[in-house]
Amino acid sequence: MKRIFEIIVLTSIASLSSAFAQGLTSPEPKKVGYDAELAKRLGADDYGMKSYVLVILKSGPTKVQAGKERDEMFKGHFANMKRLAAEGKLAVAGPFDGVDGWRGLFIFAVGDVEEAKKLVATDPVIINGEMIAEYHKLYGSAAMMLVNEVHGSVTKKSF
Repeated sequence: MKRIFEIIVLTSIASLSSAFAQGLTSPEPKKVGYDAELAKRLGADDYGMKSYVLVILKSGPTKVQAGKERDEMFKGHFANMKRLAAEGKLAVAGPFDGVDGWRGLFIFAVGDVEEAKKLVATDPVIINGEMIAEYHKLYGSAAMMLVNEVHGSVTKKSF
């Protein structure tokens, strides 16, 4: 439970970071009015929130050994994430430190866990058994949907 709380805090920080980058707020407090158009585009409810599915990626039963096959698997993993983000289905993704087998997370902007499972099933790390997925419903800031828009503006290199 402590780890889930940490993830929620991290995603909130990511949302704030994207808001800063979009100029929606600044470190100095200033009143930003409600933007109905933006709220609608992001799928926000009246509280500025929306439903997501949080996916925790953990070490799976089959470690793919270092080499060309592993390199290709991770190349496909990154390409899959990029595709899902471009489709507006993947709001946030990132790696963990590997402690306790925790490898990474996805936050999907989809209606339910079953839909998230279908998306995760397209990922080479899952297909090859390198990782397994754990699913949780998440209610978080709709501003997380801005992360992918802002990310390109702060990226010098690509995976």
